[in-house]
Amino acid sequence: MPYPSKALTIQADRVGIIFPAHIWGLPRRVIQFINHMKVNAGTYLFALAVNAGQPAATLLQLKILMSKRAMPLSLGRSVAMPSNYIPWGGPGPIKVQQRLYKEARKEIKTIAGSIRRGEHNKVDRGPLWQNILFSAIYKMTFRQVRKMDRKFWADEKCDDCAICARVCPAANIRMVDEKPAWLHRCEQCLACLQWCPQEAIQYGKNTIRYPRYHHPEIILDDMLEQAKVKRG
Repeated sequence: MPYPSKALTIQADRVGIIFPAHIWGLPRRVIQFINHMKVNAGTYLFALAVNAGQPAATLLQLKILMSKRAMPLSLGRSVAMPSNYIPWGGPGPIKVQQRLYKEARKEIKTIAGSIRRGEHNKVDRGPLWQNILFSAIYKMTFRQVRKMDRKFWADEKCDDCAICARVCPAANIRMVDEKPAWLHRCEQCLACLQWCPQEAIQYGKNTIRYPRYHHPEIILDDMLEQAKVKRG
């Protein structure tokens, strides 16, 4: 999903927005996409928010944003997956990951059926306490996300391969003196850290002891190709 700079008109009967929840809310990229998107009246609009088990009010936030642009969200569903946020411990044991994959496949199959039937349901959301607390954290941190890359650093295993720079969808990394330098337009996707072949990129003090996370069906070439698209 590239950052649009002008109106993006989509000619389709059904439009889906599939994205990861970022700090219990919408990523900046999704907000900008919605603010530039135009669809025909009557278009069936659905959304799927991938999260680590705490969707909070992410889909409600999306529904409100879309309604302001006269784009009613017909279906908003949440799918739990292993956590990508390694600074807080990462994805958990392999058995837990495998269970989440299995449950997600089943849930996605159910959601696909709902979309085919054109169902209109309330959007998924967390419990009230989660919506209030986590939404407040999201609002407090949203403007700080771009500069949160200050905690990234590369240890002695870095071999100047520049995979981190190539895989970053925000073009937020450049190589300086054979080491990555972050440019303060971060989206906290952590692709640079997760896909470093040497596991040389760290975030703060704790990630050096945590295993990296890759979805088993995704390879580096997929990530590199998507990064090219997202920078467009």
